[in-house]
Amino acid sequence: MEKKNFDKPEYFVNRELSWLKFDDRVLSEARDKHLPLFERLKFTSITSSNLDEFYMVRVASLKDQVHAGYTKTDIAGLTAKEQLKQISLQTHELVRDQYEVLNKSLLPALEKAGMHLITGHENLTEKQAAFVDRYFEDSVYPVLTPMAMDSSRPFPLIRNKTLNIGALISKKDKKKGKEVLVFATVQVPSVLPRVVIIPSAKEGDTTVILLEQIIERNIDKLFLSYNVVCAHPYRIMRNADLTIDEDEAEDLLVEIKKQLKKRQWGEVIRLEVEKDIDERLLSVLTTEFSIKEEDLFSIDGPLDLTMLMKVYAQEGYDEYKEPKYTPAPVPAFQNDRNLFDVIREKDIFLHHPYMSFDPVVNFIRQSAKDPDVLAIKQTLYRVSGNSPIIAALAQAAENGKQVSVLVELKARFDEENNIVWAQMLEKAGCHVIYGLVGLKTHSKITLVVRREESGIRRYVHMATGNYNDSTAKLYTDCGIFTCDERIGEDATAVFNMLSGYSEPKHWNKLIVAPIWMKDRFLKLIAREAENARKGIPAAITAKMNSLCDPVIMAALYQASACGVTINLLVRGICCLKVGIPGVSENIHVRSIVGNFLEHSRIFYFQNGGSEEIYMGSADWMPRNLDRRVEIVFPVEDEDIKEELKHILDLEFRDNVKAHLLQPDGSYIKQDKRGKTLVNSQMEFCREATEQAEKIKKQPEHSRVFIPAEPMEMEEP
Repeated sequence: MEKKNFDKPEYFVNRELSWLKFDDRVLSEARDKHLPLFERLKFTSITSSNLDEFYMVRVASLKDQVHAGYTKTDIAGLTAKEQLKQISLQTHELVRDQYEVLNKSLLPALEKAGMHLITGHENLTEKQAAFVDRYFEDSVYPVLTPMAMDSSRPFPLIRNKTLNIGALISKKDKKKGKEVLVFATVQVPSVLPRVVIIPSAKEGDTTVILLEQIIERNIDKLFLSYNVVCAHPYRIMRNADLTIDEDEAEDLLVEIKKQLKKRQWGEVIRLEVEKDIDERLLSVLTTEFSIKEEDLFSIDGPLDLTMLMKVYAQEGYDEYKEPKYTPAPVPAFQNDRNLFDVIREKDIFLHHPYMSFDPVVNFIRQSAKDPDVLAIKQTLYRVSGNSPIIAALAQAAENGKQVSVLVELKARFDEENNIVWAQMLEKAGCHVIYGLVGLKTHSKITLVVRREESGIRRYVHMATGNYNDSTAKLYTDCGIFTCDERIGEDATAVFNMLSGYSEPKHWNKLIVAPIWMKDRFLKLIAREAENARKGIPAAITAKMNSLCDPVIMAALYQASACGVTINLLVRGICCLKVGIPGVSENIHVRSIVGNFLEHSRIFYFQNGGSEEIYMGSADWMPRNLDRRVEIVFPVEDEDIKEELKHILDLEFRDNVKAHLLQPDGSYIKQDKRGKTLVNSQMEFCREATEQAEKIKKQPEHSRVFIPAEPMEMEEP
């Protein structure tokens, strides 16, 4: 076979532009009139939240590269400057589309549903105006701090992501005998609700106004001796990418605390203003923030649509929302048996949020109390605000158990939260590790060491998602409980590596990054390519959040060219192209954007009929494979294998929430006419609930797990 070059720039999509396509897929859910109205509001809000993080981290990083004179091109052949130019064009288009959906579709539909969002204080009735003015006097005015700029007062420091109202105020200069314009600003206080309920004209309706409208209406009361010429909301985004030299940082905890403060004052990389802002006020803002036209967003509506989640949360509109799903009990634990006894019998599969996260929390709680448990070791990347797992770990340490916890301080935007938990665990007597220098620890693993009649036994939980009981209700993730001896040995080696820099000579079962994982995946892909060349059936099915590692993608192209059928389910970034003749004709890519955030990573290799399936914490991205401690683990229990094949099969038959990648780089939804509708997320909810009900009806002594009907892997 002719050797081909599979790493040409034209074979790849720029990572940042691919991410923008993902956010557009999120926005497409807001456009979908088949969805309940308030769910569409939610997706509009998520689009804004996503875009904020994208700017603070990805755009900020590109701007740093430009400032540093970095001219190296990415895998798609674009320099940082060229990427920024295309990002600006696409983000402006995305924001325009977002506000078109809001103004032309969502707001009119909300009006019909009896939810009135007042976007201009001049539209208030007399009764509403009186209420708003009283609310301002009683609750808002005492909190505000107006700041003016003049010869004695420099331009004030404006915090990252805060909503502010800028104003031009005038006062007659007695010496010069003319009006003098002064810039003033006031921060819309985040300690007060942004969405304020006010009296409605019609009984049974809900009317809300935004806090900035209340302040804008009463802004003259903040500048009593001045004339307010104009007042408009504005919002800035700053560079929030932390730069930490870990070799120089004596104490990583102290260094991260310092960097978190700097995040509030980084370079301004985006300015949002009202569409009809006064040109003189705009000139002051763009000059003071050094904003170029490509980073200026003129908004046709309220700024920062993340507030739509507050509208979504209003009570009384359940008919306009998807029914709330309650995670079903995990079948294996639908009894009163000791959790360790159940795990000893058989590996246990967990599928969140369809199945409850409670067994994971109970695993730590029971271990904390069990007198036979000697040690608990766990990695924590992101945990919830009031984490029961943290409380259980602290309790275990207080009960005299050996507790070792790796808390990843560099988990982006969770650094502050994780510092608090780390200090609390240390006070409780836990041994807290802050990870390896230069590497984020992203793996999800818990090891419990227990003394039993037969000797010491190790129980392990491994997962694709974080130990976060809150996101476990929103993210789709998979996990396994096992007491396999070889997995237990590997788990011990992982924690020894993290705490003592002890690099094991070999692994029994686990595949660990950054040293061993990429090579292992490349070998698995190459094996399928070799099988295809020999005429042996060969297929790869992989599910992940992002795909942008150039070496992995080139290997997939090679396998495709050899005839391997490759089905990829990639929620977010996908830098690979499909349908390139002789390169990627056998590759099919889809993305599911639904009620739950797709987060699990599953890797299936046909292996000539001796199928191998893996799960883990790693995406096929350079950061996961080269710069993080990640764990991927094999699935060897046949029932769990069948369950995972069923999950992949159902997701590849989804024709409601799936977007299919086209050769031109666009994503489209399938034509559903004449087809049975398949919404994989709703099917998993139904299956989990039905399974739990079946087991509930069985006598407790005979309860068994009934795996889902096995299905053949179906090509798209």
